[in-house]
Amino acid sequence: MSADLIAFTLALGLAAISPGPGIAALLSVVLGHGARSGVWFTMGVVLGDLVWLGGAMAGLAVLAQTMGTLFMALKWAGIIYLCCLAWRLWTAPAALSPKETMNDGQPAPSGHPINRIFAGWAVTIGNPKAMVFYLALLPSLVDLEQASVATYLLFSGAAIVTLSSVFGVYIVLAAKARQALQSVKTRTTMNRVSATAMVGAAAWIATK
Repeated sequence: MSADLIAFTLALGLAAISPGPGIAALLSVVLGHGARSGVWFTMGVVLGDLVWLGGAMAGLAVLAQTMGTLFMALKWAGIIYLCCLAWRLWTAPAALSPKETMNDGQPAPSGHPINRIFAGWAVTIGNPKAMVFYLALLPSLVDLEQASVATYLLFSGAAIVTLSSVFGVYIVLAAKARQALQSVKTRTTMNRVSATAMVGAAAWIATK
């Protein structure tokens, strides 16, 4: 089991590092709203992955066939929400108001944590490649007919650590870039680039 867990962790880490809609959306959130919002977003991504992981162990392929309408509804709900976030970023004022500034002069993170968590969850749930990844990988590592709650918890722990570590690196890098770009003109450009990336992530999901 230890060798299988290591193989799972390495495969998931490589998949998480690869640029995709999740990374694009994460960078957009951090550049637009700060590192703390990125942490909440990452929590949502992890929760979405745990859903797919549990579903794969429970026979998600059969479930997806019988509940295709529900999965499609969740996918489009996520797409619409990402587009709403993109619109808010595009139209956000570049100048910081007193309410948006913390004591050290840095921009305070905006948006309710639940919104960020849902955004991360929506990106993962709306991405069919996440489902395909787990369905393709797990049968070679786990006897799904014999998989138990303990097996799910073990692999979930590995997924939490792996995804949090990978996304944490992206958060730190994006936060540093955000701190270095605080002029009004630069913030306007940064917000609109982030909004474009968010729409791109939504479009990518919509075509899959």
